[in-house]
Amino acid sequence: MIFESNNRQNVPQCTHTIGDNKELVLTTILGSCVAACIFDPVAKIGGMNHILLPGEAKQSADVQSSMYGSNLMELLLNDLYKQGAVKRRLEVKLFGGAMLADNSMQAGERNVEFILKYTQTEGLNVVTKNLGGELGRRIEFHPSTGRSRQKFLNKTQFEKPILSRVLPKVETGAMELF
Repeated sequence: MIFESNNRQNVPQCTHTIGDNKELVLTTILGSCVAACIFDPVAKIGGMNHILLPGEAKQSADVQSSMYGSNLMELLLNDLYKQGAVKRRLEVKLFGGAMLADNSMQAGERNVEFILKYTQTEGLNVVTKNLGGELGRRIEFHPSTGRSRQKFLNKTQFEKPILSRVLPKVETGAMELF
């Protein structure tokens, strides 16, 4: 099976990865973030990004510019072009943008709006999209074939792995309450 490879690479927030290795599977977990999986069927190369914030950095020298969608899309596309991909052949698959909590930020909705506008403005061929909703997703993408799959995660599945990676283990002991 194509997705059962031992050569799996996680694509964390604010990063992108490209590849043409037949064994490589790119994977990420999305909540309100969005990911673009882009593939050139002739060059047989593809890549995935993990966009945290819509828009672009205010200053080009911004150290955190890869946090922003426009910058991360440009980085992914330029790396694909350097390896022989051609814009008119690209097939784009879009995932993510869930509304995981009731809040005024509407991060998922803003990310979806951004990625749809970006791909339309740039004239990119979106062949499939699964955006919005209320559940997180695990995305797997095989960059040398363009095949992808998505698994929806319930809130318990989605929060547990993220919390265990982000929060350090805390020693228990005496606690004094004020």
